[in-house]
Amino acid sequence: MIIPLQITGHGVELSEEMRDEITTRANNLDRFYNQIMRCRVVVDEPKKHPHAGKLYSVHVVMTVPGGEVVTKREQNEDLFVAMRDAFDAAQRMLEDFSREQRGDVKSHEKQPRGRIGVIFPDQGYGFLVSPEGYDVYFHQNSVVNKDFEKLAVGMEVSYTEEMGDKGPQASSVIVL
Repeated sequence: MIIPLQITGHGVELSEEMRDEITTRANNLDRFYNQIMRCRVVVDEPKKHPHAGKLYSVHVVMTVPGGEVVTKREQNEDLFVAMRDAFDAAQRMLEDFSREQRGDVKSHEKQPRGRIGVIFPDQGYGFLVSPEGYDVYFHQNSVVNKDFEKLAVGMEVSYTEEMGDKGPQASSVIVL
């Protein structure tokens, strides 16, 4: 971290042992993402909850290149458990952020849209017309929500295309 760790307690006096534990856990976050510029940890002791008693919450805010990574407030009756949960959440968020920056996160292609060109209700299949103009086979089992009976020629659909034994075929046909 470029800027030293900042630990704040709202409504709670933090012991030296607790501060050391927070410092250790914050320093360990560098293993999961080594470009953390700043880390702030806020420990709250909110008002007593009528059913659960005192609930401590720990909030971890990390400044990283391109933004901030912020954990939601993890609440627990035990301060050490709330702190552990908050830092575990921070670790997962940093790992996800790091994967996104490296480009390891899959991006899904947009499903193509087409329209129903021909339908054979008695045989349970039909053909879609793709945006490029070629026919794509589909079976009644590939229609989402089992709405095959409600299909009509000309309806607009989105679908996932794959290569079948006899050419392109559609799976996951969704009526738009």
